[in-house]
Amino acid sequence: MPLNVRGEENARRLAGRMAGLKFDRVFSSPLLRARRTCELAGFGAAAQIDPDLMEWDYGQYEGRFSPDVHRERPDWELFRDGAPGGESPGQIAARADRFIGKVRQIDGDVAAFSSGHICRVIGARWIGLSTEIGAKLLCATASINILGYEHDLNDPAIALWNDDGMIA
Repeated sequence: MPLNVRGEENARRLAGRMAGLKFDRVFSSPLLRARRTCELAGFGAAAQIDPDLMEWDYGQYEGRFSPDVHRERPDWELFRDGAPGGESPGQIAARADRFIGKVRQIDGDVAAFSSGHICRVIGARWIGLSTEIGAKLLCATASINILGYEHDLNDPAIALWNDDGMIA
């Protein structure tokens, strides 16, 4: 599904926020909206497509809203239960861990363009937490999230999370 008008505006605003930043590597999900955001943010020419950045495969819940699913399964939680016919929390964690492993091999700054749920899992896994913790890491459209290190490469930390440039 392509970005709507607001999505394109957000991506262009992201370009202004990221102006002047240099990255040693840029990655993008193969999905259209992530690729377009990367392009409008000014990094499309440098981007390497990485399938590990694909959004969570929602299986039978694809295109459905959480309240609709909760009518059938009141206790359902994506980050704990996964999606029938789609990815389990273990499968999405494995993809997040593969991406993190690639990033940690790069000596320099990395930018990645992807979708909310996989970004939330990457954030949780980056700091050594379970996939389920991703439910607690909100991730707005066109937000900037910075993963880094506290003291050294053995001490991963979240430096900035869910910064969409808007004052709350």
